[in-house]
Amino acid sequence: MRESVDDDRHLLEVTDLAVYLPTGERSGVQAVSKVSLNIKRGERVGIVGESGSGKSVTGRAVAGLLPTNPRVKVSGSIKFDGNELIGARNRDWQAMRNRHVGMIFQDPLTYLNPVMKIGKQVLEAVPTSANGAGNGLSKTARRARVLECLALAGLPDVEEVAEKFPHELSGGMRQRVLIAIAIAKSPDIIIADEPTTALDATVQAKVLETLEQTVEQLGTSLILISHDLAVVASMTERIYVMYAGRVVEDGPTDEVLNNLQHPYTQMLLRSVRSLTEAGVELYSIPPTVRAWLAQHADDEIPPPLSAFEAEHGVVTQGAGQHA
Repeated sequence: MRESVDDDRHLLEVTDLAVYLPTGERSGVQAVSKVSLNIKRGERVGIVGESGSGKSVTGRAVAGLLPTNPRVKVSGSIKFDGNELIGARNRDWQAMRNRHVGMIFQDPLTYLNPVMKIGKQVLEAVPTSANGAGNGLSKTARRARVLECLALAGLPDVEEVAEKFPHELSGGMRQRVLIAIAIAKSPDIIIADEPTTALDATVQAKVLETLEQTVEQLGTSLILISHDLAVVASMTERIYVMYAGRVVEDGPTDEVLNNLQHPYTQMLLRSVRSLTEAGVELYSIPPTVRAWLAQHADDEIPPPLSAFEAEHGVVTQGAGQHA
């Protein structure tokens, strides 16, 4: 059990986060701009948006895992448990990640060592002591923790899996290994970046169930980054919708998805194909609408989608059905 804390205290507070990433020798992109978010202990928060919206960059910035290129510029504030991390030393970031943050990435082959057995890679994430200082865990206890984490991640025959190399596992099993590594330290927060992308439908539910159980059993906070609105809706209590590097809408998940306010959120939900709409062409956001959204990116209260339709004299597919 974790120590009792004030329920109103935020574990993570991000304020006006901005990230500039170089794209060439003399070019770059403002990948994230003015992003603010927070999460309490044990809370499950989703960050949703299409590819290129800045959601993954935001997650990596929070964990201090952006490229070390000196041209990468990060500003704003990231406070973890009250401690400011913008401008912190590398060893402070490393200490925070080692003890408090678990990461689940969408591409396991990029993050697993191809020449190291699975068990040893999970073992590296297991703390050498029960509470991070003193009272060292025995080799037997740490080995048992490795097998426990592999089992919690839904892997069968864990002793056999622990002796395999990454290339000997399927894509879905490798993704589960990343989950095992993330939960091995019993972190305060897990940042899951598209954790079910590599999994088929038959195992996706088990992975999401594992994450949910981890949050409940360990009191772990969860940031779930996804383009899948259905996954976010089923797993989170609050949601942040991102577009073009900015948060355009946020609030309790049910309220946001049932009472859409921002034009982009309306169109994002409209692009999800319904099982009852067989043969209906998938909706895509027209370039003219994207240009219009960019013009109003700094509006605290953006005009409704109907304003675009009136201004341009057109009706987009399904316009107004969620207004």
